[in-house]
Amino acid sequence: MRACDQAAAAALVAATRQAFGPEGPLARADAHYREREIQTQLAAAIAEAVSLRRVLVAEAGTGVGKTYAYLVPALLCGGRVLVSTATKSLQDQLFLRDLPHVRDALGLPLRMALLKGRASYLCVHRLQQARQMAQWPDRGAVRTLARIEQWAQTTSTGDLAELPGLDDRSPVLPWVTSTRDNCLGSDCPSFQGCHVMQARREAMAADVLVVNHHLFFADLALRETGMAELLPTVDVVVFDEAHQLGEAGVQFLGASLSTGALIDLARDLLAAGLQHARGMRDWQLLAAEIERAARELRLAAAGPLHDLRGAVKLRWQERSLRREFAEALMVLDQALRAVHEAVQSVAGAAPDFVRLAERLNLLAERARSFAQPVPTGRVRWIDVGHQQVRLMESPLDIRETMREQLAASSKAWIFTSATLGDDERLSWFTEPSGLDEATVLRVGSPFDYPSHACVYVPRRFPRPNEAGHPAAVAALAARCAAVLGGRSFVLTTTLKALQPIAQALRERFEAEGLGITVLRQGDAPKRQLIQDFLAHPRAVLVGSQSFWEGIDVPGDALQCVVIDKLPFPPPNDPLIEARVRRLEAEGRSAFNDLFLAEAAVALKQGAGRLIRTESDRGLLVVCDPRMATMAYGRRLRAALPPMRWLDREEEALAWLSELAAAAPTV
Repeated sequence: MRACDQAAAAALVAATRQAFGPEGPLARADAHYREREIQTQLAAAIAEAVSLRRVLVAEAGTGVGKTYAYLVPALLCGGRVLVSTATKSLQDQLFLRDLPHVRDALGLPLRMALLKGRASYLCVHRLQQARQMAQWPDRGAVRTLARIEQWAQTTSTGDLAELPGLDDRSPVLPWVTSTRDNCLGSDCPSFQGCHVMQARREAMAADVLVVNHHLFFADLALRETGMAELLPTVDVVVFDEAHQLGEAGVQFLGASLSTGALIDLARDLLAAGLQHARGMRDWQLLAAEIERAARELRLAAAGPLHDLRGAVKLRWQERSLRREFAEALMVLDQALRAVHEAVQSVAGAAPDFVRLAERLNLLAERARSFAQPVPTGRVRWIDVGHQQVRLMESPLDIRETMREQLAASSKAWIFTSATLGDDERLSWFTEPSGLDEATVLRVGSPFDYPSHACVYVPRRFPRPNEAGHPAAVAALAARCAAVLGGRSFVLTTTLKALQPIAQALRERFEAEGLGITVLRQGDAPKRQLIQDFLAHPRAVLVGSQSFWEGIDVPGDALQCVVIDKLPFPPPNDPLIEARVRRLEAEGRSAFNDLFLAEAAVALKQGAGRLIRTESDRGLLVVCDPRMATMAYGRRLRAALPPMRWLDREEEALAWLSELAAAAPTV
């Protein structure tokens, strides 16, 4: 598909409008289809941008149907299409449900492909190695391995998402999947049946390819999956859930050095040495040297971790100026070089040693780079978790990378989401993404928010920085959930608030004999928690960041969302601090242009969990009096859908009573 004139663009717009019409192919394919003018408006704008190969940023409120709005013109244009979405689960939904439905309705003989990161696919070679392990951490791991082995005999794709109930935190997964570091490539004895290579071949041959944001940027950084060769041949690029694009890009366009990667290297070195070159080197001693250097780096970077609760970020300056930190990096570099020489001496024994030598060399280079000053325009920090420490470096945003991509070739770029900012230019998204010159479109939601949704912000309430705030949040959430008999989310802005709020809710419900279950993030995988919430209507789910978006609970199952406080970004986050310094150097207000903008978008995301269909009704509670009393609260209120404002708790509970009376009896 080439860039076309206005007449051809008008033809695609007309074909798109016809597809969404009451007599169009979508209506013929689905007896429940109903034309929505706001969806057709969005689709027509996308069709014009696709035809003229323009850049369009489109914010579409909940219920517009943006997936079909971009798929129809993208498929009708006759060119090659790349669609990137935020998560692997959204990829599956798009590839398995939405895309085939639109393709078949339009009657287009298109080849489709789904491409994920290599960690999503079974590695046949590593599965064979895993069978030989003498010990596993527990019986659950043994059962998981047995399930994977049985499934491996029948799968045609190797996509682990096919296995229902597989916990993505299972310790078995690193043993049956490959990484860029340990993949043997064409030297692998199972290369001909490699599921990763099969997925990449299908991707290169597809008319429509579905990827995710992390894979998109990982490929730009590593040029590993073949997407760097594929992108120039694509006519249309669509980023769905584009609000997550910046975070994914910053993560993958940077560099990292983790003690976890060093421990994995030591483990793989020992396994390869004992299997292929036993007696030629003291492999246990060499592996121990890497592990010792990793421990020294961990101590120098973070200190003792036994009292740590949750992950924290440390400022680079707090550690990099210490003598022991510089020494730990030097010792690590020396250890990696020494082991590299040993591995090189036996490189002919097996392909595993060639890859190990490459990993050793890369990690040594990374250690040396982190010993140097921070490059201009980059920021460094240290991620500290229970299991490992990661040295991190990243750009402040993705603007330069996206500008390079947009300038590289003439194609249509479509960026869409329900939340991209709170001003007419959608500056929160367009500015850090390098899309200042893009066409911007905002279409609202078709839902009747004034009639179906209310928002309550208590004015007389402990401030978020006061000690009694978590208990007050739990008490208010309990009163709301008691009226509904559960059917509530409590969304916290920090992991720290999860435990006290969840515990207080449990104690209150038990004391009052309400029979309401409290589900807490971390007690089970995210997918399992949602399934449990849907299976047990008398439940309250307490979750943090990962539950603020991407959760779809339509109908009466969820009728109250409680947010503990305004979701301002943490001011002591190193990346936020660096962005603040840049804004202040430009003479701008960091509070208005960063903190308020971030809070407005996050608040819209959290509130978006409440109303998912035209018939949904519910209450949003924000337990932060600043939203009602501070001048900037007006901007945050304006960012929300047009919900009815309630001034008193009695009104809020009366609204919930009305919803409870109308809900089906459980």
